[in-house]
Amino acid sequence: MASQIIHFAGLSDRDRRAASPLPKLTAGDRLELHVHHEGGREQKLSIPPSAAAAVEALLAHMLRGERVAVLAEDQELSPTEASAILGISRPLVVLRMDRGDLPFRYVGKHRRALLKDVLALKSRLDTRQSAIDALADDTEDLIQTHGL
Repeated sequence: MASQIIHFAGLSDRDRRAASPLPKLTAGDRLELHVHHEGGREQKLSIPPSAAAAVEALLAHMLRGERVAVLAEDQELSPTEASAILGISRPLVVLRMDRGDLPFRYVGKHRRALLKDVLALKSRLDTRQSAIDALADDTEDLIQTHGL
């Protein structure tokens, strides 16, 4: 699969105020999308129950003012795209690839990593950062409590 530019989308403040969140869906609820075309034609699309949770989460994030991107799990990303997700520089992504922390393949001369592998690395980095933060908090507490 070829890499695609990650496109982040968000709502304007005006659109966020005009939109309303989806009510919490329960078993048996159906989600439909009504499209009103410019010529007056209306089209109704049924959203499968398995996709309703994704639509609900997408809208919730956007209504909170967050920008979102939708990608397939097996989407291939360039090091630059992976760096945006990981929150680290492109050279650090390449270093992680070279060290074996992030599986990748070459497409010609270009590196590509699967989104699921980038997210797995992000999870490991986030866990490591949480441990470091907890250790720093404990150290700060020892310094303040015991004057160490």
